[in-house]
Amino acid sequence: MAKELKDLTKRSEDYSKWYNELVVKADLAEQSPVRGCMVIKPYGYAIWEKMQQTLDGMFKATGVQNAYFPLLIPKSFLCREAEHVEGFAKECAVVTHYRLKNAEDGSGVIVDPEAKLEEEFVIRPTSETIIWSTYKNWIQSYRDLPLLINQWANVMRWEMRTRMFLRTSEFLWQEGHCAHETAEESEKRTVEMINVYADFAEKYMAMPVIKGVKSANERFAGAVNTYTIEAMMQDGKALQSGTSHNLGQNFAKAFDVTFINKENKPEYVWANSWGVSTRLMGALIMTHSDDNGLVLPPKLAPLQVVIVPIYKSQDQKDAISKAVHPIVEGLRKKGISVKYDDADNRRPGFKFADYELKGVPVRLALGARDLENGTIELMRRDTLEKETLPLDGIVERVERELESIQDSLFNRALKLREENTFKVDSYDDFKKRIEDGGFFLVHWDGTTETEEKIKEDTKATIRCIPLDAEEEEGVCMVTGKPSKRRVIVARSY
Repeated sequence: MAKELKDLTKRSEDYSKWYNELVVKADLAEQSPVRGCMVIKPYGYAIWEKMQQTLDGMFKATGVQNAYFPLLIPKSFLCREAEHVEGFAKECAVVTHYRLKNAEDGSGVIVDPEAKLEEEFVIRPTSETIIWSTYKNWIQSYRDLPLLINQWANVMRWEMRTRMFLRTSEFLWQEGHCAHETAEESEKRTVEMINVYADFAEKYMAMPVIKGVKSANERFAGAVNTYTIEAMMQDGKALQSGTSHNLGQNFAKAFDVTFINKENKPEYVWANSWGVSTRLMGALIMTHSDDNGLVLPPKLAPLQVVIVPIYKSQDQKDAISKAVHPIVEGLRKKGISVKYDDADNRRPGFKFADYELKGVPVRLALGARDLENGTIELMRRDTLEKETLPLDGIVERVERELESIQDSLFNRALKLREENTFKVDSYDDFKKRIEDGGFFLVHWDGTTETEEKIKEDTKATIRCIPLDAEEEEGVCMVTGKPSKRRVIVARSY
């Protein structure tokens, strides 16, 4: 294990390689036999489960219910909303046949040419179309509204260049789809859900985010407006970490989803959709981890505390185990996940390195001499600092340390973002400085042409117009045309 850690590429040398290696070495995921898809391993999935369970509770607290919709979508459904199909057409995997057969020459199994589907199915890249075709049957009157539905599912978007968790052809996510009586109610829900995502990111992931509105060029295909949370990774690049879309009446009109309003007149419903995915796993890794491995915020760590005994004889092991038992029980009573690793098949040094690599927030070590002195060693994963503490009161101390680690990780990430956010007015200056990464607050004239020029010249995009952006008269850094507020421009994942 020590060699494994030594072999982990340093972030300063090659950030991308560091990330790819860490995903594998920390046992989070691995490449699959299916091109562009990954296998999420138990440890990685345990982190995703904690994210899922937390978010699910947050959604339900706002009145949302879970449901499930088909994986296969008739191609004609995708074509009903023109902007939507144009946005996803190049990413769609299509099912054209429904049967295989043995080749007559004995060479193997082939697609049966007689089993061609009358209409092809698209493996869902997102579910607006299949869901809105269903909502048509569920909604007749204003009494059926609002309809607040979420599904946890997988989706497929054909990707040429993939990176585990950040961009894969198949990924896990949730997608909420809500129908409302009025435009105001739909907009309120759209904003409410981006606030839920921001709260989750900051309070659980310890990842500071900026809430904003996407430019017309960057918004979701078929949406009237897209809200986003943008996070800065340690290399200064942005990561879109969650989105909420006001769909207006576009999908209701495409699928003829109407209701009888309070004036007894037919009206199209107002819609929104919102989602986060296993991309959050990538965000978690890149926001906090270091050259020694994962660093996990305690609220999302599958294992928050590990206790490793150090002994030379069975008698010492038995005595340590007896002392550790009340600590384990005390931590569990406080809802803290803990493991007492007394396995004989790995040395303590190997265990230390393994748990460090996997980002366990607190490690306790207890040896025979500690037992004599009534002490125990505590190490924080975020700082790698060790401290010898009294055994008495260690449960309460661990509880405080976990809270401290959670806060410390957030503050450290916030400090990084603040130190790497710059106001820039000169386009030449921007083009030089973007090479080093960071968020740039710049004036923009609001046109797609200027936005595309920035992207072509620098590979940077307008991440969002911050919701808290104050009006500030200025001129576009590219065209010199008037601008009323600054937007955030950055390179991104």
